[in-house]
Amino acid sequence: METIPRYRGAQRRSRNTVVGALSAIVLAAMSMSAQAGVTPDMISTDATTPSDVLTVGMGQSGQRYSSLSKINTQTVVDLVPAWTFSFGDEKQRGQETQPLIYNGKMFITGSYSRLWALDVKSGKKLWAYEHRLPDGIMPCCDVVNRGAALFDDLVIFSTLDAHLVALNQETGKVVWNEKLDDYKAGYSNTAAPLIVKNLIVTGVSGGEFGVVGRVDARDAKTGKLVWSRPTVEGHMGTLNGKDNGITGKTNASWEGDQYKSGGAATWLGCTYGADVDLIYCGTGNPSPWNAHTRPGDNLYSSSTLAIKADTGKIVWSYQSTPHDSWDFDGVNEFIPFDMKKDGKTIKAGAKADRNGFFYVLDRTNGKLLGASPFVSQQTWASGVDMKTGRPIETANRPGDPGKEDKGSSVFAAPSFLGGKNWMPMAYSQNTGLFYVPSNEWGMDIWNEPITYKKGAAFLGAGFTIKPLYEDHIGVLRAMDPATGKIVWEAKNGAPLWGGVMSTAGNLVFTGTPEGYLKAFDAKTGAELWKFQTGSGVVGQPVTWEQDGEQYVAVASGWGGAVPLWGGEVAKKVKDITQGGMLWVFKLHTSKANSVALK
Repeated sequence: METIPRYRGAQRRSRNTVVGALSAIVLAAMSMSAQAGVTPDMISTDATTPSDVLTVGMGQSGQRYSSLSKINTQTVVDLVPAWTFSFGDEKQRGQETQPLIYNGKMFITGSYSRLWALDVKSGKKLWAYEHRLPDGIMPCCDVVNRGAALFDDLVIFSTLDAHLVALNQETGKVVWNEKLDDYKAGYSNTAAPLIVKNLIVTGVSGGEFGVVGRVDARDAKTGKLVWSRPTVEGHMGTLNGKDNGITGKTNASWEGDQYKSGGAATWLGCTYGADVDLIYCGTGNPSPWNAHTRPGDNLYSSSTLAIKADTGKIVWSYQSTPHDSWDFDGVNEFIPFDMKKDGKTIKAGAKADRNGFFYVLDRTNGKLLGASPFVSQQTWASGVDMKTGRPIETANRPGDPGKEDKGSSVFAAPSFLGGKNWMPMAYSQNTGLFYVPSNEWGMDIWNEPITYKKGAAFLGAGFTIKPLYEDHIGVLRAMDPATGKIVWEAKNGAPLWGGVMSTAGNLVFTGTPEGYLKAFDAKTGAELWKFQTGSGVVGQPVTWEQDGEQYVAVASGWGGAVPLWGGEVAKKVKDITQGGMLWVFKLHTSKANSVALK
């Protein structure tokens, strides 16, 4: 009679043992999963996982679009601060960064090559890293940093002395530190790296010092170089330590040895089109600015390059400003998107260039699909030839200082700070529109004699920047990529210099130098909400979901190129207070959370 209970007890013990073993296996698997950290698959789906933000650009394509809609056109009026974090001490200057959110932590970079890990619920500082910068660094346009990258258990960012540093996400300890190039020759780096598969992709800064631009891909776990692709025609690329073909053809678009100090810096980083496996990188101005010293188109400066991710080979290129005389550059982000036009869906990409044209290209082959102005004045070109893809130039180049006109000055619009500069635009999958932070300014520009000296400024030009209108400089514009038309615009007194974000709540967020973070109706451009942060907002807003609530964050801290290079414009913004704060917002009532988007 007693055998049955004993059997049942044994059965229970056996069952408990099995359940315990299974639980241990599940916990071990969960632990291993947690230890695995950020994977390439997680990076590739970042744009569709609103509970985290793993990449600068809110996805590898850089669309800066969120599917979240609890904060929307009806509820945004109830947006209030949740917590703040101070970047501290006297190292304020421009805060152009974008936060990353993962595993309960927020990772945020700051001016002077600093990085913090914060508790994402409270803002409590978990650890801080301050890169030791040498004397003599030469950043052209403030001591900013535009964000980090996450891979495995690492957080990786670039520094002003042209290093790439990987830190452990939990401790902030340095795991590896790789030198990108020699800061004494003018190299630096401020852009956020891009993760593609198991690679971390970076560019270089320093076009104003005659460096040679390039794109590098490294093993993201170890930092070891896999391939390097120079962006000045005539230089040899490498793959796994071996020659990987010359970029273009030596002396095809540069004379003599001029390509050896040709510029074309990739100072804003890259985006990625996973469906075609292409990395898209913009290239900067050719060096020097004085174009009379370097005849030819000067490939691949002021261009968009499509590079094969695994090999570092250039698949196609498009040069928006051949033989650039105005420092229009071509480094602005190229954003892949699917364009609906004439009943078809086209694999496209868009770019709002500093030269004032909004370009739409076929992202598979670089074919020009559209080019239309997104600013009110362009004195340098009357349009773009759709057959050749080249600008239709006017007689608006500054004179040759070595000839009879002795470097005569011309007035050019936009100014060299661009119709749009570094600040990223956003694309809305709801409206099909791009939201472009543009500026209305021109410049008097003239050329001067110049010779190259390693580590010295290599311009050969002088300039004075001037606002075009009394009442505004900045204009947030909604562009229809299928038609090239401006759908709406919102003017701002000071220049716009911060990033833009769009959401499924039909909102567009961006900041202003006057200190405001603002939210606009994505369809109409109506201003729906604003908050004064205390300093100019030149950071990049992000949003994510946490514990069932939607949050928005942005860095505040005035700086960047405008107060350094802005001429008469700099005088208009000289009284803006510097700062260094991270602001995090959420809806403050349960009622607001429950309002459905109509």
